[in-house]
Amino acid sequence: MLRQMCLAIPGKITSISGESLMRIGKVDFGGIQKEASLAYVPEANVGDYVIVHVGFAISRLDEEEANTVFEYLRQMEDLSELQPAGLPESPSQGGPEVSAGAV
Repeated sequence: MLRQMCLAIPGKITSISGESLMRIGKVDFGGIQKEASLAYVPEANVGDYVIVHVGFAISRLDEEEANTVFEYLRQMEDLSELQPAGLPESPSQGGPEVSAGAV
């Protein structure tokens, strides 16, 4: 059975275009940049960290909090290396799939 989990990921806003509810931010996720709607975080500015889920920034957070989340994600990746031999390591091999959604 294939299980999926969609994560909300922190990123840093590098630019903003549009106005009011149509504001779109370019968000940097550790070197990968994607666009996200800023409709739910009208107070967000360039340089702010936001949590993005399926293409929408859903909350702001400070840099320390963002770094804590990044560390948790790194630890999760490290834990995948501890899987017992013979178990699938990637979703394509039948393991659980973790997706960042359309960030």
